[in-house]
Amino acid sequence: MAVRVYIVSAFCKDDRGGNRAGVVLFKNALRVAQKKEIARKPGCSETVFVTRGTRADFRLVYFTPCAEVPLCGHATIAAFALMRRLCMLDLSAYSFETKAGVFSLRLCDERIFMEQAAPAYFETIESPALAKCFDAADISARYPIQIVSTGLRDILLPMESAEALYALTPRFDEIAEISRKYDAVGIHAFALRGERILCRNFAPLYGIPEEAATGTANCALAGYLHRRGILRQSDYNIEQGASLGAPSEISVRIETDGAEISRIFVGGKSRFIEELSL
Repeated sequence: MAVRVYIVSAFCKDDRGGNRAGVVLFKNALRVAQKKEIARKPGCSETVFVTRGTRADFRLVYFTPCAEVPLCGHATIAAFALMRRLCMLDLSAYSFETKAGVFSLRLCDERIFMEQAAPAYFETIESPALAKCFDAADISARYPIQIVSTGLRDILLPMESAEALYALTPRFDEIAEISRKYDAVGIHAFALRGERILCRNFAPLYGIPEEAATGTANCALAGYLHRRGILRQSDYNIEQGASLGAPSEISVRIETDGAEISRIFVGGKSRFIEELSL
C-alpha cells in the first residue's frame, strides 16, 4: 500500500532552514511496524502520523528513524502547517492528543504555537560527566547543568560562549550513554550572547546526531532561563541550526501565575518541501 508522506520544514527563519519532518495524514490502518518503516525512509529526524482524536480534535504519534517518542515539537508544527496549507483547518485553535498528554494549539498569522506541559525540573549533573561527551567543552560554571522537561526530558548544558558552543565536537556514543543513564532524549547545549539565545541539540540515542530545530527542548530551555532568573521574559526567540547550515528560529511564549509558569507554548513558521509516495 502506497503511503503519501509530506515533507515540511518547521521553525524556519526568513523562509530558510528549519527542521524537516515527515507528515502522514489520516492513515488509520497503519500498524506500528509500518509506521517505523515509513519513518526510516524520508530522511527526517521525526515523522508524525495524524488521525482524528478521541480525547481531542486530532491524535498525533511520532517516530524517529529508530524509535517512537511521546512528543515532537517541530513535527507537530509541521503537521498543522500542512493541514492549513491543504485547507483542512478553519478554526484558530485546536486540541491534540499525544502519549505525553492532551495539548492546545493556536494558529497565529504565519506562525503556529503548540502548548506543552508546564516545565518540570529534575536533577542537576556535574560538568565532568558531560565533558566526556565532547572532544572539547568549555562548559559554563555560572549556570547548572539540569534535566528539564515540558514533555521530554532534556539535559540542558550551558556553554561559556557562542564560540564554545559552535566549537563542540560531539562523541555520539558517550552522549547516547549519558542520555540512557539519565532517561533523557539528549543534550541541549546553549549559550547566551546578550539577549540572543543560541543552541545545538544532540540526540543520538534516538538516531538523531544533531537536530536543526527542537520545540520541546527549547520550551524546556525557556522554562529553565525563566525559573532561574537568567533571562526572565514572556517571549523568547531562540536560534538553532547554524552549525548545520539550516538557520532556524524557535519562539517560546510563557504565561505565568505569579512567579510560576502556568502555560508554555512553542511556535514558528513552516515551509512545504515536497510530497513523497512510499
